[in-house]
Amino acid sequence: MSDDYLSRIGKLIRDARQHRGWTQLQLAEALNTSQSAVNRIERGNQNISLEMIARIGEALDSEIVSLGYSGPMHLRVVGGRRLSGSIDVKPSKNACVALLCASLLNSGRTVLRRVARIEEVFRLLEVLGSIGVRVRWINDGDDLEIVPPAELALDDIDAEAARRTRSIIMFLGPLLHRVDQFKLPYAGGCDLGTRTVEPHMTALRRFGLEIAATDGTYHAQVDRSVTPERPIVLTERGDTVTENALLAAARHPGVTVIRNASSNYMVQDLCFFLEMLGVQVEGVGTTTLTVHGLAEIDRDVDYSPSEDPVEAMSLIAAAVVTSSALTIRRAPVEFLEVELAVLEGMGLDYDLTPEYAADNGRTRLADVTVRPSKLEAPIDKIHPMPFPGLNIDNVPFFAAIAASAHGQTLIHDWVYDNRAIYLTDLNRIGGRLQLLDPHRVLVEGPTRWRAAEMMCPPALRPAVVILLAMMAAEGTSVLRNVYVINRGYQDLAERLNSVGAQIEIFRDI
Repeated sequence: MSDDYLSRIGKLIRDARQHRGWTQLQLAEALNTSQSAVNRIERGNQNISLEMIARIGEALDSEIVSLGYSGPMHLRVVGGRRLSGSIDVKPSKNACVALLCASLLNSGRTVLRRVARIEEVFRLLEVLGSIGVRVRWINDGDDLEIVPPAELALDDIDAEAARRTRSIIMFLGPLLHRVDQFKLPYAGGCDLGTRTVEPHMTALRRFGLEIAATDGTYHAQVDRSVTPERPIVLTERGDTVTENALLAAARHPGVTVIRNASSNYMVQDLCFFLEMLGVQVEGVGTTTLTVHGLAEIDRDVDYSPSEDPVEAMSLIAAAVVTSSALTIRRAPVEFLEVELAVLEGMGLDYDLTPEYAADNGRTRLADVTVRPSKLEAPIDKIHPMPFPGLNIDNVPFFAAIAASAHGQTLIHDWVYDNRAIYLTDLNRIGGRLQLLDPHRVLVEGPTRWRAAEMMCPPALRPAVVILLAMMAAEGTSVLRNVYVINRGYQDLAERLNSVGAQIEIFRDI
């Protein structure tokens, strides 16, 4: 077979495997072969017989040869339906990806409980598998077991998977302690404008890391003689920037002080995980973190990431825009307090149960019951702030909520270069949003949503906002190419259907 045919067949197999929700290791086990063999097949670097193609098709329940590429996933939404009952919040996407990167710090076995089965996680698992880390789903696919090799095969990194996730940048912190020089493909992920690597380098240079960026690749070099002599002051209180600094500090033998640190939910989960690895972290939940690092970490650990406050907010928004009575269970309420206070000021009728602990024993959860309410636009603008302020990722949901309220709401999304622009896609389904500049949108409510067919915006949260508005619109809407939603949400359509939505998943054959 020609190299072109091999790469095309490899892509078909990879797509079929991802659609099934399997890792490369799971497919390898079903075929009684190695993960590295599956990796070579999917990259088009392995001759493959028709018999093997048939075996793969049977394992994946996919007619790879006769159907070919089945195309992207779309959603058909029958709107105007009220939701009812209760729905559980899944574990945090952003915590899960941080913990997958953090597993590279540990020479022992890491088990992560109830890991979100989402595209962002699948991409990282493909990258980890390609460099020799043994990853497999256990306990009926609920939990993830991660066992790193003695030496990472960084030259074999799956560049295509790496480029499809921005989280790859969090490999920098763990890898700088393992190898003196390495290469990483440029990070991808949501199209949210230019987010440079420079804030990360402000922290990581203090551990001797230098990076040259050429031809779509970060070329990293580590000077072992450089160590942080004074507190690291982050120039941006970003979540991934703080996580990278923590990951670097965890394997630095000594005390590292990180100032202007994010105290957001995923950062706290990472701190709790590092503590299980034996790394002492003082100041969790504040903007100053003091890390007592270890030169070597070799522990068998078992950790449960906490629930996702952004998913909880999207479920609250789903209830609001569809005028539904809905209970959102296991909501990490400490990361939703400002959002709920703003909604209460707008007139939202809701109840909270007494708080209880998440499975990590640290994060505070509660069940939130939302009831149909007549909302008024808030007096002040909606804008994000670092925790404990209104979460950056929750701002887009207020576009749909504000469109359901009476009056004008100003939304100022100052963090991302162009995410606010995507919110104006709501105008195609009946919204009245005026873009004032790349960061500010004026929302006029209330809105009579109308059904429409449109492409998914390329940013995760605005894409979900469009889906929620379609659920409120009378008639049948179509949202095309929803890969970006699958990056951050597990089985979102099926779970919304379980509380009364009518959303059908389909593909172009």
